[in-house]
Amino acid sequence: MSVDMPARTANAVALLKESPETLDGFLKLSQTFESTTLDPHSRETVVLTVAERNQCHLCVDMHEAKMAALGPAPDAGRLAAIRRFTLRVLASAGAVSDAELADFEAAGYTRRNALEVVLGIGAYTLSTFANRLTRAS
Repeated sequence: MSVDMPARTANAVALLKESPETLDGFLKLSQTFESTTLDPHSRETVVLTVAERNQCHLCVDMHEAKMAALGPAPDAGRLAAIRRFTLRVLASAGAVSDAELADFEAAGYTRRNALEVVLGIGAYTLSTFANRLTRAS
């Protein structure tokens, strides 16, 4: 992680303030995502998956640090399942197969969690796209 992460984050927020509605939308969506029933490791896995896919280096750095601060994941296999599911939701624009949804549920997640993944994808697609557009990442 960059030693200047607070400055990088502040710069990204300053650039996003060009559109107060966009900044407000992201802050509300991300706060709502943080309140979901997904555990913190799972939420960070969703965010990192979106950030890596969208090549937002700022978000990758920031959320790798957040993941590290959480400590070891209690179940790495479960996180692999949510990463696969997030990638399938992205690749299919939400039209995952019944088998993919069943695999996600077999890892201990619920249909509610599946919808919460969609919320996380939305929040962090907004963030990563905006960061790349403004050259913040």
